[in-house]
Amino acid sequence: MNDIQASDLKLTELVNGQKSRLQILNYGASIFSFKMFNNKEELIDIVVGPQNPEAYISGDYRDENKCFGATIGRYAGRISNGKFQIGEENYQLFEKDGVHLHGGKYGFQYKVWDIEKVEQGENPSVTLSYISEHLEEGYPGRLKVTAKFTLSEENEIRISYSAKTDKETIVNITNHSYFNLNGGGSVSDHFMQINASKILELDEKNLPTGNLIKLKKNLKDYRENRLVGNRELDDVYVLDVMENEVQAQLFAPLSGIKLRVSSNQPVLVVYSPEKLPDKWTYLSDMDRKYPAVALEAQNYPDAPNFRNFPSSLLKPGELYENTVVFDFSVNKSE
Repeated sequence: MNDIQASDLKLTELVNGQKSRLQILNYGASIFSFKMFNNKEELIDIVVGPQNPEAYISGDYRDENKCFGATIGRYAGRISNGKFQIGEENYQLFEKDGVHLHGGKYGFQYKVWDIEKVEQGENPSVTLSYISEHLEEGYPGRLKVTAKFTLSEENEIRISYSAKTDKETIVNITNHSYFNLNGGGSVSDHFMQINASKILELDEKNLPTGNLIKLKKNLKDYRENRLVGNRELDDVYVLDVMENEVQAQLFAPLSGIKLRVSSNQPVLVVYSPEKLPDKWTYLSDMDRKYPAVALEAQNYPDAPNFRNFPSSLLKPGELYENTVVFDFSVNKSE
């Protein structure tokens, strides 16, 4: 992993008719930046991440493992003890303190992806690909993964992940973008709504126990639109709505920007850390506390080890698909 140079890093910029600007970094197939106009006609960056692409290939970036804007795989989330079974075959993945996290020591977020195709003009897009070889990080099967990022004329960022394998394997891919709809400061003043009445019960290592917790009268209940507040979140929301309906909303009154999230996935992992590392300069001036929130559409964590969770098994001849839409709009100032 140490042979990746700054010269290997490539940014692709997509610009739509509203002059919004989306930048995709080939390292980790990452959303590097997204600039759009707020209610004061100011162009602000609402994606949170390091200011310079070179920070992504630093030792600090790998040590902190915050995965800014990155494509996470082969398996997003946690797998207990890094172990799972397919048929009679047992597989051992990289694990630390009994947890395999976000695809292992060098998951998809630490790979240089190939830029397959760039389409400019109306609804511009970029398609990237990566081949994960058999037993990379311990996963079986040679997996061909494709990530297509489209910026629509309506300010939607559509991410389409697909994958094929030559051997039975497990797959759970997500995007790990952090958002701050003010383009700086804190997300404490954001309003959030999530169409989920249950979350997964997690143990002290943030691993699922297999049980569900009803959110009635729970502080983490966001079925009604309410302030994010000074609250650290790292929870798996089990979605109530049908696929491709609006699953969550985030709104910043200061900027007037609203984000609606929809996907074909069963859960939304909501991650809002109390703070982010101070080892690099960020794209925008963030508060030290509660600077961003990530909304990660995916399958259940540790699904291979729970029969009551949706299957994450991918067989030869099948196509894995994860499509998520981040739909942005702005309420203009009077």
